[in-house]
Order: sequence, then structure tokens, then C-alpha cells
Amino acid sequence: MVKKLFNFKKQLIIVTCIAIIATSCGGDKPTEETEEVQEEINPKQSQLLEIDGKVFSIPSPIQTATLIKNSGTNYNKDILNIPSNVTKYSTNFKKAVNLGIYGADLGYVTLYEQTQDAISFLTAIKSIGDDLGVSSAFDMELVNRFEKNIGNQDSILSMVSDAYKASDRYLKNNQQNDIGAVILAGGWIESLYFAVNAAKMTNNKEIIKRIGEQKNTISNLIKILTPYYSNSDYTPFIDKLIELDDLFSKIEIVYTYVKPTVDAKNKVTTINSTTEVIISAEQLKAISDKVSQIRTELIN
Repeated sequence: MVKKLFNFKKQLIIVTCIAIIATSCGGDKPTEETEEVQEEINPKQSQLLEIDGKVFSIPSPIQTATLIKNSGTNYNKDILNIPSNVTKYSTNFKKAVNLGIYGADLGYVTLYEQTQDAISFLTAIKSIGDDLGVSSAFDMELVNRFEKNIGNQDSILSMVSDAYKASDRYLKNNQQNDIGAVILAGGWIESLYFAVNAAKMTNNKEIIKRIGEQKNTISNLIKILTPYYSNSDYTPFIDKLIELDDLFSKIEIVYTYVKPTVDAKNKVTTINSTTEVIISAEQLKAISDKVSQIRTELIN
């Protein structure tokens, strides 16, 4: 049982884990892909989430931010949500979706080693996490591990798999799949917003490919959120995602299956299949504009 009282630093660590983890899950795998996935959860790769017996997978915000950083794109504070906006979010929907957004922002600033900005996002995340009641998701052992490694980026990221399991367990046990789904959606939108902005600046082919690959993700994200469509807070957001899905439907993805390589000793499966994403400049612009519109409405 987690103690009710934590010192400020420990509370920041706890809610940080929730924000980063909850935004790393969702979306079905392409139906034609039947390969095994890496057995150990890696925060820089797609993560798995089970909802109502269905398994979903989505690139984590950390994965997308890593791709953007590796492309040579400079740190851009202007694309992040403003931490002080946290005082504007009064509904559980707004709090949850922006917990996901701030979680993605925190992953971004952490990868770019922007310590001062990270502190601001930690504070905002703590505030929302306390309001939503999710700061009790982790046991003291995990909290202590994060506290001891707070300055070590690699160690923090390697612990994400443990925090993912704890977060997933907490949301299921407390029947808060709706909150988990909205946190997920916020993190996905924010990381996609990072990607479309980076694509505008660099025209990087790998980033554009990553954007196009979200065609497989968004329809399944809509499936996750659809059970909550009757909630008036959710309806406009889901409608906007459906509009975005329509834009993604025009993208062509060519999938080529190649047998995976299995390293039984290290329990790792390397996926060798390839995908080609065919997306025009006009399609990319239409998606970028829609993503920016949705994201603006979520943070305001």
C-alpha cells in the first residue's frame, strides 16, 4: 500500500512516471503484421496496452521526440504547452488530456536536457496528477528508485517499463479506463504536433514517414475513445479525431513482410519487415493544419 504522504520531490517523480507511461500506449498493430515484439518494454519503442481484451500499440512520445532530436532539429520551447496553463483546466477531461500533453512535453525537454524547463513541467504534472487522484499508482520501492536516479536520463528511461506496468494496473483496478484513454490521446496528439512542426522545418523523410504511419494508430485511438462518446466533454474531441482520420485515410502504406530475427539468448526479436509511406505535400499540410487546430483547442 502506498503511503498517503510523500515529500514534494517524490510526488513529482510519481506523477512524472504516470504522465510518460500513460502516453506511451494505445492503437492496434497493423492486422497484416503477425511478428513477435521485443519482450522487454522499451520506452523508446512502441508500447502495448490491453483494453477490453484487445491489444493496442502506439509509438511513445519519447520515441517520436528521439527521432526528432536525432534528425538534428534544435530544441524549440515554443512548441510546448505553457506550464502555467495548468490553472485553466477545470474538467477531468481537460486535466487528463493535458496530463498526457505535459507528459509528452516532459519527455521532449528531458531528451534535450533542459533541466529548468523540466522542473516547470514536473510542477504542472504534479498539480494535475493530484487532482485526478493518480499519484498513488506506484509503490515506495519504485519511487525510491526514481529518486536515486533522477539525474540519470538512461536509468530513468529504463525504469519506464516498471512504471508502465504499475500505471496500467492502477487504471484497470480503479476502473478508470476513460482517464487512461484520454491521457493517451493527449500524449499522442502532442507527439504528433512535435512531428508535424519538425517536418515543416526540416522536411526530414523519416519524420514524415513517422507521421504517415499514424494512419494505423488514429483509427484505433478512436476505437478506444468511442465508448465515452456520449460524454459531452469527449464528443467534440472524438469528432475532430474522426476528421483527422479521414485525412490519414488518403495516405498509402505499402507493407512488406520479412521474417523476424530471434535472439533466444537475450529474449529479443528484431522486426525486419518494412513499410513505405506514400504521402503528398498537400496531404501532409492538411494533416499538419488539423493537428495544430486540435492541439490548440486542447490546451486552451
